[in-house]
Amino acid sequence: MTRVVLIDDHELVALAVQEAVARVEGVEFLGSAPTVADVLAAHPEFEVAILDLRLADGSSPVANVERLDAQGARVLVLTSAESPYLVRSVSKAPIAGLLRKSEPVASLAEAIRRVAAGEDSMSADWAAAIDGDPQLADAGLSPQEQAVLGLFARGLKAQAVAAQMHIAVGTVDDYVRRIRAKYVRAGRPAATKVDLYQRAVEDGILPAPDAER
Repeated sequence: MTRVVLIDDHELVALAVQEAVARVEGVEFLGSAPTVADVLAAHPEFEVAILDLRLADGSSPVANVERLDAQGARVLVLTSAESPYLVRSVSKAPIAGLLRKSEPVASLAEAIRRVAAGEDSMSADWAAAIDGDPQLADAGLSPQEQAVLGLFARGLKAQAVAAQMHIAVGTVDDYVRRIRAKYVRAGRPAATKVDLYQRAVEDGILPAPDAER
């Protein structure tokens, strides 16, 4: 039996995955967990991991894929497609498939069957992400710059960002200048705080206003 786990914190998604797995011969559903660390602790051995693109713990989708891949699992990513940047980023990671959560259970079952069989499950979203979106060029922000942007673009003042990150206010200002410069070089200028908020949403650093969470 090919063992399947789910990393997602929505009960309805878990029920859909259970139903989909039940339609695939030779596949067994072990269970779900809200984070990669939790699923590895509960189920150390499995062959297929179904991964929500955006987890509640704010972890990096690419890092999550790489960690699961290092465990020898084939990864099928589920996405609401709310962040083109995140979809494009994860499409370049070692995934075996990418599927919208809005797809019917039959499509999910077919994707699980293909991934469990060692095949890739190509979708229109994955193909489009691989082609890339020239309007959303990667600014190449470091993890620290992403953290600063996430706080600053959410509306916090530099002093509050500095306090939360345990750095000097001047350091926050330096980060913001570097972030703006990187977006300019990427062809996505962010001269105002509203622009920075938009870039943070586009790049999956902040959730979209109409996101489910």
